[in-house]
Amino acid sequence: MDGTEGSAGQPGPAERSHRSSVSSVGARAADVLVYLADDTVVPLAVENLPSLSAHELHRAVREVLQLPDIALDAFALWLVSPLLDEPSLQFRRNVFFPKRRELQIHDEEVLRLLYEEAKGNVLAARYPCDVEDCETLGALVCRVQLGPYQPGQPTACALREKLDSFLPAHLCKRGHGLFAALRGRGAKAGTGEQGLLNAYCKVKEAGDGEHGASLSTHYRAYLLKSHELPFYGCAFFHGEVDKPAQGFLHRGGRKQVAVAISLEGVHVIDSREKHVLLGLRFQELSWDHTSPEEEESVLWLEFDGDNEGTPVNKLLKIYSKQAELMSSLIEYCIELNQTSEPAASQENVSGTPSAAGAPPPPIQRPQLRRQGSVVCSRLQHLSTIDYVEEGQQIKRVKPKRTTSFFSRQLSMGQGSYTVVQPTDSLEQG
Repeated sequence: MDGTEGSAGQPGPAERSHRSSVSSVGARAADVLVYLADDTVVPLAVENLPSLSAHELHRAVREVLQLPDIALDAFALWLVSPLLDEPSLQFRRNVFFPKRRELQIHDEEVLRLLYEEAKGNVLAARYPCDVEDCETLGALVCRVQLGPYQPGQPTACALREKLDSFLPAHLCKRGHGLFAALRGRGAKAGTGEQGLLNAYCKVKEAGDGEHGASLSTHYRAYLLKSHELPFYGCAFFHGEVDKPAQGFLHRGGRKQVAVAISLEGVHVIDSREKHVLLGLRFQELSWDHTSPEEEESVLWLEFDGDNEGTPVNKLLKIYSKQAELMSSLIEYCIELNQTSEPAASQENVSGTPSAAGAPPPPIQRPQLRRQGSVVCSRLQHLSTIDYVEEGQQIKRVKPKRTTSFFSRQLSMGQGSYTVVQPTDSLEQG
């Protein structure tokens, strides 16, 4: 599903897939290599591998790492094969593990593994982040790797030498240093290494403040900040979308995108520009897919929008060999949310059951993202089909929208969703 490279000197998933996760050492025994988020390897010598269940293999990894029972739900085994060759086996966060349960974890090693995975996604720009958020998250990485900030120490030099350990690579490659990088596309003038250093100075300490003594606090802080990203904890898929027609000849073409699917919704991310093109909660979309037998594999996303003030349905066509897999994951996430809602409503954010008869705590709406945020939708960069349905024919841009083109949506046949309002839809996490 995912295939970006690791840090310098360490093999990324694309490289790891070339060297098998399974090597024979005997007639009935094999060494299984399971990769963690920090690129370390857990070697397992197993007997009779073909008859070994995924649950038994998962348990073997947990035993080697001495993880508590919560790891059974928090992590899953992933087969990753970005080049469609022999896959590598990875022990990663379970996409179906709710963020509210993540807040209840206290085991430092579990928190560290979750932190390492989130950090890797931020540094690889799989999680697009604004510069301000990059500095905040990077400062926490500084604290974990360099210890507490010490005034008067040559900290700036250490940051400069290891800049790509704290910030995404696309913010480190322009010019000389971060200052030149952040003056580029999507960055504010005046930020730079000093911004990261300022954020590092503000990292709060807990306990005695010695290096390593309170890392759980900083792991948790990193995860809490990552939870603000609407695509945290998602599964990634590769795809392409049509570009809007441009120029005299109305040429369009396609652009590479990553489709991020989580328990909360779907995000389409521009793989080159490192920003969100479309973000939808499940309440805001209908979907379907076409199989290779019908035509090119396509995931269709339908959502409410407007055309010059006229409410219309918008269709986005995502070309991907993984269209059917994405469609199935969307359906499963919706079903899982519907079955878990009654249980979740009986708990507050700390995991304490509500008093009998007491109403569930109010759901807080996420804050609006800053203007121009990389996590805001950019519909102007997408080529969509605008239509309303008239009988069996699709008519484009008519004055009145009717029902959904697709039957598959969150309401599952209980009626169409309402027109999306600009202030509480696509610009929120």
